[in-house]
Amino acid sequence: MSGGAIPGPDGLARCPWGLEAESRADYRRYHDTEWGRPVRGDDALYERMCLEAFQSGLSWLTILRRREGFRAAFAGFSIAKVAAFTAEDAERLLADPGIIRNRAKITAAIGNAKVAAEWAPGDLDALIWSYAPDPAGRRAPRTAADVPATTPESIALAKELKKRGFRFVGPTTAYALMQACGLVDDHVADCHVRRGCRPPGADQRPT
Repeated sequence: MSGGAIPGPDGLARCPWGLEAESRADYRRYHDTEWGRPVRGDDALYERMCLEAFQSGLSWLTILRRREGFRAAFAGFSIAKVAAFTAEDAERLLADPGIIRNRAKITAAIGNAKVAAEWAPGDLDALIWSYAPDPAGRRAPRTAADVPATTPESIALAKELKKRGFRFVGPTTAYALMQACGLVDDHVADCHVRRGCRPPGADQRPT
């Protein structure tokens, strides 16, 4: 496989990962309706930050199939609510089979909420989006091999987040966050989802 866009069962060309046989429906839906589309709002970005951190070392499919469990366990990823979590809440999360039970990641998710809760509304959104590169200076990747693991922007974002007290957001995780939340468009050039090729209404976030 070249790593470029390949046709799916519906005839639409997609990034190769969007058609992984292991879970075609899960990945295809996420690829087509979420990945790379702009995500705005403190709570929404906090959720994606948490999920990308929990994904570290695991497959994204593992996170996708537990996302509703994560949302239930972490109070819908409300920064204000998670910031109020106690040590007892952390122990509850460690016993919750609906999420990834990793103490360091759970502690980081709660700690990051406590940091963000001290900021003014919109500050987390503004900080993260301030690291979005100028799309005019980026070429569409031709193949999956052209997609980087980190960029100067993700390295700088990770450094700033760490400086502000956030944990478990290294350069690779920061770049995955940027990809998932639409700060960059890493759909391969021939993928039907690339900006300018999406069907009407495709940029509406799923409810």
